[in-house]
Amino acid sequence: MSLIDRDQGAASAPATPPAGGRRPRPTVADVVRALTTGALPVRVAGYDGSALGPADAGITLAIRSERGLSYLLTAPGDLGMARAYVSGDLGLEGVHPGDPYEALRVLKDEVRLRVPPVAEALSLARALGWERLLPPPPPPQEALPRWKRVVNGLRHSRTRDSSAISHHYDVSNAFYEKVLGESMTYTCAVFRSPDDSLETAQAAKYDLVAQKLALKAGMRLLDVGCGWGGMVRHAAREYGVQALGVTLSRAQAQWAQAAIEREGLTGLAEVRHLDYRDAPPEQFDAVSSIGLTEHIGVRNYPAYFGFLRNRLRPGGRLLNHCITRADNRAPHRSGAFIDRYVFPDGELAGPGRIISEIHDAGLEVHHEENLRQHYALTLAAWCRNLVANWDFCVSEVGAGTARVWGLYMAGSRMAFERNGIQLHQVLATRTGPAGETTYPLRPDWLP
Repeated sequence: MSLIDRDQGAASAPATPPAGGRRPRPTVADVVRALTTGALPVRVAGYDGSALGPADAGITLAIRSERGLSYLLTAPGDLGMARAYVSGDLGLEGVHPGDPYEALRVLKDEVRLRVPPVAEALSLARALGWERLLPPPPPPQEALPRWKRVVNGLRHSRTRDSSAISHHYDVSNAFYEKVLGESMTYTCAVFRSPDDSLETAQAAKYDLVAQKLALKAGMRLLDVGCGWGGMVRHAAREYGVQALGVTLSRAQAQWAQAAIEREGLTGLAEVRHLDYRDAPPEQFDAVSSIGLTEHIGVRNYPAYFGFLRNRLRPGGRLLNHCITRADNRAPHRSGAFIDRYVFPDGELAGPGRIISEIHDAGLEVHHEENLRQHYALTLAAWCRNLVANWDFCVSEVGAGTARVWGLYMAGSRMAFERNGIQLHQVLATRTGPAGETTYPLRPDWLP
């Protein structure tokens, strides 16, 4: 009999006390009951045979081992759940691991947690056994905590940035091909309709960037943090632009250069494995930064935008495309799960901070646009790709890493939908010393 069928009621009853009256160890159901309040919208099934919640719930949280319970108890919140889920000690039954969106929605909206009084918490801990409260070693997909990363240098040093980028992007190009689709584009797409295909929407994004930058044949474009070279190849192929991309990921650079050769763009497009700070010192007609600002650190914004300004000729345009906080006063650092499993050292600021820093670097901002709803649609499409290619992705990167991606993308989709985070494009120009500008009276990419 499965755990789901074992108990049709609210919770399995505690075992009968043994002779001598010693209290039995609490069951998984006992622990969940102690840490939640109200009716559970999901089923919780424990490795010990106990269960809690409606038997006909569409979603079951299966705590499959003592280690899984220890993960949940020793790192409450998203980190403990992520550790248990990534290791396979926690199952989300009723949803596909490539897209656990519905499970995350129910847990966020309908499960109400409680903090037991101190005496009750101590009693529960003693009954469980203090050894249960010793954190198990984390799954291998977890990066070191921030304070331990000094082995790779100070935050946002070149060595440490290279390590952080490699952690996320040097996973497997074959894996990314299945998840991201043909465009190999790992940034927010632009949808004219929710029914647009992902490829159509990604091409529309690149075209929007190109039009905002007023790209024309013969111009020179620098794309920092270029990923697999999508913008570089689009600019060269569709606009005849001489385009150079730089990325800290060696795997991305290798894939992008092969794609450039495959598409016959050699001589127009190039991608180099470089830190953006080592990009060629000459000036360009346009600079695009699509999804890099999140990785450089908020304290480095002045140097970063100053660097981009210096790479622009007078009159040249900058398009900065990045994820932001919805609130300018929100903390910059990401939560524990994102920091340990997805983007080590990643930081986000509000759109006001981004615009202010661009202004303070000596650039003139002309236009800003929030595309957060588009990113929610993009993430939903990536999750569909992961589900459709699940077996291949698991064979390529392992079940744990594939689960990280499903969890991260589904959770991010929810955050964009609910305005927890946003995606802003900011367009600016390098204006002349006396205010000279080539920017038109009205945006030249709009009808």
